[in-house]
Amino acid sequence: MTTKYPIPVQKGKTYEIKIHGLGSNGEGVGRYENFTVFIPYALPGETVQAQVGIVKKQYATAKLISVITPSADRVAPVCPVYDQCGGCQLQHLDYDAELREKRQQVADAMARIGHLPDLEVLPTLGAADPLHYRNKMQFPVAGTKGHLEIGCFAAATHRVIDVTDCAIQKEQNNRIVTIVRDWMKQYKIPAYDEDKQTGIVRHIMGRVGVHTGEIMVCLVTACDMIPHMKDLTRLLREGLPGFKSLVQNVNKRHTNIILGNKTRLIFGKPTILDTIGTLSFHISAQSFFQVNSEQAQRLYETALEYASLTGKETVVDVYCGTGTITLFLAQRAKQAYGIEIVAPAIKDAVQNAKDNKIHNAQFILGDAAYKLPELLREGIHPDVIVLDPPRAGCEEKVLSAIARTKPKRVVYISCNPATLARDLDYLTHHGFQAVKAQPVDLFSRTHHVETVALLVRK
Repeated sequence: MTTKYPIPVQKGKTYEIKIHGLGSNGEGVGRYENFTVFIPYALPGETVQAQVGIVKKQYATAKLISVITPSADRVAPVCPVYDQCGGCQLQHLDYDAELREKRQQVADAMARIGHLPDLEVLPTLGAADPLHYRNKMQFPVAGTKGHLEIGCFAAATHRVIDVTDCAIQKEQNNRIVTIVRDWMKQYKIPAYDEDKQTGIVRHIMGRVGVHTGEIMVCLVTACDMIPHMKDLTRLLREGLPGFKSLVQNVNKRHTNIILGNKTRLIFGKPTILDTIGTLSFHISAQSFFQVNSEQAQRLYETALEYASLTGKETVVDVYCGTGTITLFLAQRAKQAYGIEIVAPAIKDAVQNAKDNKIHNAQFILGDAAYKLPELLREGIHPDVIVLDPPRAGCEEKVLSAIARTKPKRVVYISCNPATLARDLDYLTHHGFQAVKAQPVDLFSRTHHVETVALLVRK
């Protein structure tokens, strides 16, 4: 019989709690009479006063009231709306300490979920500058014609926090917000009200070609016809050096999804150009492209190093998207194949290969669980398989197909340590040995961390 213990905290009451770690969302994790309490903005080693909010059977959440004993790693956030906006979670943590915590996050997941307590987890590859790195901005718009809120949603809400200078955005994206804000006020263009389903402008998107200087502006609207778009074009051309493209995306649905299905070109080119390493890529409003160009190159270089290519190998890139990693691999491999289930991404991948004059990369539309066995039946035996799945990780049928394919190496790129650890646990029970994991900081000042893991066939 399981012994039931009374929950030692009550909603609304304040307690003194010692913080011993960070949770997966960047919140402080403490214990009160051996009961777990999650406290945003608290740091490991601190003693804090916190007011309990939600109480569950196994844990509670609480609001930080005061820091009694501060951590030596606590710093002042650079953003004036940091405590309101849900965009960053770790601006109050020294950057070197952030890198250490992210490594620990990966190591803990490997031990707890992946049953790999002895796996070598290397120090996190940090950014030269942890601020002003995002090449893509997509800010919701709310408020009245006289008082607009353009910025980020407050954590766990749809309330827009007004941001005039986001600390993690490229300066050009912040400039886009200023110009569009002035245009909406001057020409009385109403923001979309998602409750009333009235108004026009839903989101503002900016994309910056970090290495080319080219800039795209995308206005997401709730209707087709928008007044004064010529005036917006003029303001952007006058006030935004590098401005190359203005597109309108129409989203009439009552949905949380930002982009709709209809996009039309208002000015300039339908895409902008950027480079990673020696490769160039056309980026549209809908394209997937890593938001941190500088760190993305380090991520791909790590994956390439782990693949250990000599020019004689056949490589398969599962979840290849628009082919970024596939093309990196193709430069060192005999033949590279990219598999992706999303048709527009495959179309972009084929074009990217043509633009970069890479002839040993082939892209396959379909589910990797079925396409990998098809390659085997065609006599194609991959030496290396590279994975870069979404946050949910790999489906078991894909992992099973990889195990049956028996490549010499598997290089797994992940944005979620928990699902990475789960999938490594599967692969280590199906013929592979996990060798090492390299965290890479693509999303500085947030709780997110990318990881490249290497497995070899036993």
